[in-house]
Amino acid sequence: MLRRALFAAALAVVAGTANAQELTVYTALEADQIKAYQASFQKAYPSIKIKWVRDSTGIVTAKLLAEKAAPKADVVFGLAATSLMSLDKEGLLQAYVPVGLDKIKASMRDPANPPKWVGMDIWASAICFNTVEAEKKKIPAPASWADLAKPAYKGQIAMPNPASSGTGYLMVAGWLQMLGEEAGWKYMDALHENIASYTHSGSKPCRQAAAGEYAVGLSFEYRANRTKKDGAPIEAILPKEGLGWDMEASAIMAATKQLDAAKKLLDWSVTEEANKLYAQNFAVVAYPGVQAKLEHVKGDVEAQLAKNDFAWSATHRERILAEWTKRYDGKSEKK
Repeated sequence: MLRRALFAAALAVVAGTANAQELTVYTALEADQIKAYQASFQKAYPSIKIKWVRDSTGIVTAKLLAEKAAPKADVVFGLAATSLMSLDKEGLLQAYVPVGLDKIKASMRDPANPPKWVGMDIWASAICFNTVEAEKKKIPAPASWADLAKPAYKGQIAMPNPASSGTGYLMVAGWLQMLGEEAGWKYMDALHENIASYTHSGSKPCRQAAAGEYAVGLSFEYRANRTKKDGAPIEAILPKEGLGWDMEASAIMAATKQLDAAKKLLDWSVTEEANKLYAQNFAVVAYPGVQAKLEHVKGDVEAQLAKNDFAWSATHRERILAEWTKRYDGKSEKK
């Protein structure tokens, strides 16, 4: 009897292994966000395993485009909507209506029917300002983007490179839309004089400011809030002119051979439970009624979002990045 029970158990393990599905998921999510999202998803779908491939937004986008002839990803989860729009133009995305899509904000999904991508949350630019370092060097707290072009900040600012960082690109696209292209490039010329380094990560400038390498790190509100929460001597500042922003979103790759499992990940992504997890990190999420204020970010992030034409940002991305690289890449950190 015992032998028969053991044999049955062994067969169940083999059957479970045979039925297990693995999704290769490309993401630009912060590493400290992935664990909670994966745990929640796998509680709902224990037979689906996720192999994460993570990097900065620009690098993930470039990788997906480079792999166009032989895609390796099944799902893109947590990538800028502007990047997904670029992938869609190349025919790389699979249309799908997630179960429960009708419950999320209409403004946070692809307007096409059926949609090619679905929004998760919004992330917006913010300043990480080291109050201790600033006091030592008698550097005033900035209240605006314009302040950062003043001589007091020379050599004291780190900013993400927009060619590799989605946070960097949403800043640049935000300035060009808020100020107009001519004035936007003029502003970036002046800001460049004060930049010490352009990083290849949207989080790194905030970490550098927290460590006292620079007084100012241009980053985004999640990282500013989390860094302050971890005890760093920084203040999260939302510049008064408005915030550049983008939307984290997810999509199924058209070439996936794991379509059923991929659909389940998109279904989970629009649930209230998933959005409650997003809301632990971001002030604006796709599911109405679950977002909460970030405890260390003063001001209303959603109210300060600048007008953002996603189609314009996606269409002009390569032109903008080429111009930015020509003008400013000399101060970029080595890859």
